[in-house]
Amino acid sequence: MKNFIQKLPVPMAGLMLALAALGNLLQSYSESVRLFFGILSAALALLLTAKAVLYFGDVRKDLQNPVMASVAPTFSMGLILLAGYLVKMSVPVAFALWIAAIALHWLFILYFTVKFLFHFDFQKVFASYFIVYVGIVTVSVTAPAFGQTGLGRAMFWFGFAAYLPLLLLVLYRLLTIKNFANPVKPTNAIFAAPAALCLAGYLASFEQKSTAMIVFLLILSQLLYLAVLCGMPAMMKAGFFPSYSGFTFPLVITAISLKQTSGFFSKAGTPVGFLNALVPVETGVAVIAVLYVLICYLSFLFRKTPAQKQP
Repeated sequence: MKNFIQKLPVPMAGLMLALAALGNLLQSYSESVRLFFGILSAALALLLTAKAVLYFGDVRKDLQNPVMASVAPTFSMGLILLAGYLVKMSVPVAFALWIAAIALHWLFILYFTVKFLFHFDFQKVFASYFIVYVGIVTVSVTAPAFGQTGLGRAMFWFGFAAYLPLLLLVLYRLLTIKNFANPVKPTNAIFAAPAALCLAGYLASFEQKSTAMIVFLLILSQLLYLAVLCGMPAMMKAGFFPSYSGFTFPLVITAISLKQTSGFFSKAGTPVGFLNALVPVETGVAVIAVLYVLICYLSFLFRKTPAQKQP
């Protein structure tokens, strides 16, 4: 069992996050399905926690790598979502986990800023940077469950303010310096996540909503979603790497934000037909992507051949 835990790669936290988010996406179809994916996510969270405790030295070494360090906050994002699952069981326990996960994410932000941003190297800029600074908007998505929409709005504005300059920086890096190693290429799928996460957070935590903001984030998120879908075959060409987690949460959160936006316009009395039609399509894509990556990970963890190099 220890060998299995030691083999768990840090990027698998992205799959843990995606499983929790997928459960929320599918909740309107079946509460049991939501619970199933929540349990899978929680089990993975426990295994990753065990690795951090039992093999702290290995994890600390991984966090010296900018890709690993920028992917690691998907763990705290996943815990923030899992706290929402616990609300019906125990509000105090759920709230304690939520606050602890938020604090952990801020520790990731502080560590990454001091370790990498203060020693900036343009060659080491990756799409996974979005996870560190925009990932905190996960708080905005879950804040209403804890009656903390004020905090949710504050975290939205922090993430949104960080997103726009980061988008220009990472996009410029992608277009001008294309020497991405194969294990890193799947992280480019993360481009699809920040705008969609901001949209979901905005819809959840703001009572007075700007239609212009919603339309802007919707168009941006859908354009980046399409770009990622078109680029995925090339990203997957070299075969499986732990960074395949990058193919999961971005597709799930895009489907969630689209579903919420469609609901917003319907409640406002101005339903948008093509949005309603797109929701089941993007939901299906998200389910397929998460299950595919889950199967790939299971094959990776249980095979006896040497593991592929991580980013």
